[in-house]
Amino acid sequence: MTPTPARPHLRIATEEAFAPPEMIRLYEKILAGSDVDPGFKGLMGFYMSSPSERARHIMRCLQDLDEVRLAHMDEAGIDHQVLALTAPGVQIMDTDTAVSFARFANDFLADAISRHPKRFSGMLTLPVQDPRAAALEIDRGVRQLGIRAAVINSHTHGQYLSDPKFWDIFAAAEQHGVPIYLHPNSLPRNMIEPFQECGLDGAIYGFGVETGLHALRIITAGVFDRFPRLQMIIGHMGEALPFWSYRLDYMHQATVRSKRYESIKPLLKKPSDYLRENFHITNSGVAWEPAIKFTQSIVGVDRVLYAMDYPYQYAVEEVGLLERMDMSAEDKKKFFQTNAQALFGIGPL
Repeated sequence: MTPTPARPHLRIATEEAFAPPEMIRLYEKILAGSDVDPGFKGLMGFYMSSPSERARHIMRCLQDLDEVRLAHMDEAGIDHQVLALTAPGVQIMDTDTAVSFARFANDFLADAISRHPKRFSGMLTLPVQDPRAAALEIDRGVRQLGIRAAVINSHTHGQYLSDPKFWDIFAAAEQHGVPIYLHPNSLPRNMIEPFQECGLDGAIYGFGVETGLHALRIITAGVFDRFPRLQMIIGHMGEALPFWSYRLDYMHQATVRSKRYESIKPLLKKPSDYLRENFHITNSGVAWEPAIKFTQSIVGVDRVLYAMDYPYQYAVEEVGLLERMDMSAEDKKKFFQTNAQALFGIGPL
């Protein structure tokens, strides 16, 4: 039998979720309370209670950072995962619990990485409710745990990072060279009803709408004029922002000129410039060559990365689809391997 030739690149998946069992128990207590956030109830409340095969698969795989996950990685040909605490992470908790559990979750992550250093790296979870504590957790994560990226699951109780009260987080991330992955969350109370009533609140549409909105709020608030070296990451082919970049540029300038909104002020650059200079984009959940190539043409081949979105989207056949993309070997290696190594500080594997 002819041996299978070695791949000219590794495959690093960069948006892969986990959940400590202790967090699931905390979620059970939150769900048992009164006035539960409807988005949280509709998302995690479903996955934690449904007997469906999909829900059982997700809950089992989220909580496993050893045999089950490694077997799935091997089956799909994934060499390395960049792990992130699943949404909504600590952002659904009260402030004191969020601060303490973020430390626990990051220590839990660091322990998993230490067990499987060639297979895992990760992103810090941050207690966004307390921006100063979140900034300190970035410092601790970098200095003590050796984790050089962070994840924020979009809004926190309906509040957005475009508010300057959160900007201590950006200052710490810029200082330490820590990229922030802006990951979807379930929709906030004041947004969810028209999506949920027709079943479009989740990954099918609502996640992208809300997370794209959040990223655009960050841009138009002038965050990158204040923190020009800050780097962020958005998944799912950029939550559609690259495809809107022409219109975003045109209408931002038109809105500035009209002076219609106090919140829309002149920026140093066009919105699309910040997409090219301050954002990295993963294809998580979008195994579609035209979208990947288009996004590469907008933000550059050095800023588009592979992600699977495990365990929410575990489709082994998608890996083969992406391997067969009509793309140079150099660009494909950037997509699957070296862009992730550079962005997340992943050493030789």
